[in-house]
Amino acid sequence: MLIDIHSHFLPKIDDGSHSVEESMAMLKTAYEQGVTHMVATPHFYADECSVDRFLVRRERSLMRLREETERDTQLPQILCGAEVYYFDGMGKAELLPKLCIGDTRVLLLEMPFTQWTKHMAEEVERIIEKQELQVILAHIERYYDLQKDRGIWDYVMELPVHAQMNGGIFLDWRRGHTANRLLRDNAPILLGSDCHNMTSRCPNLGDARRYIAKKHGDAVLAQTDELGKELLGL
Repeated sequence: MLIDIHSHFLPKIDDGSHSVEESMAMLKTAYEQGVTHMVATPHFYADECSVDRFLVRRERSLMRLREETERDTQLPQILCGAEVYYFDGMGKAELLPKLCIGDTRVLLLEMPFTQWTKHMAEEVERIIEKQELQVILAHIERYYDLQKDRGIWDYVMELPVHAQMNGGIFLDWRRGHTANRLLRDNAPILLGSDCHNMTSRCPNLGDARRYIAKKHGDAVLAQTDELGKELLGL
């Protein structure tokens, strides 16, 4: 079982796929790379859209895609969630569980692309302790260099959070050192393609996994797969 836990293939809902045709191409490409389950995680911004309106839009997008996927069995199974951008007070937001993946209490959280503050870290802690949600931190490699205060970074990463990394970071020779260090420090991680299209940000977990297996061994991938299955109840 191979899970892509972070992707933007639903058509016309965010900055991801622009059409059903592009969505189908993304799904087929992922399947050819061995992906069995693909989690749709369209962006959710609390200052732009209510939770209920977002869920209606997500369902409409999914239904447009279903008309095509039901005709093709050679595709990953689709689960729905959201990539929820951090907002102040989210630790107390009653509707936050509705944005979790499928029927789980697992939330994909996108943190700000700035130096994190102690308040932000405590907000993440409240999501875990008060909301009783399991938090996946989206693409941790994209924040790392911004965290000049490593104390805040350590505070967050030492919480019971799950780290997700994008496959593309392992295919970028310029950032290979960072990718390998973050993987070693945070294993087991969760992998996502964070795919948005079929050009600049396409499904890539096949290549990423081959790199990880060669560099870190098959056992690391096995841990990743087991963690994904456990979190999603698969």
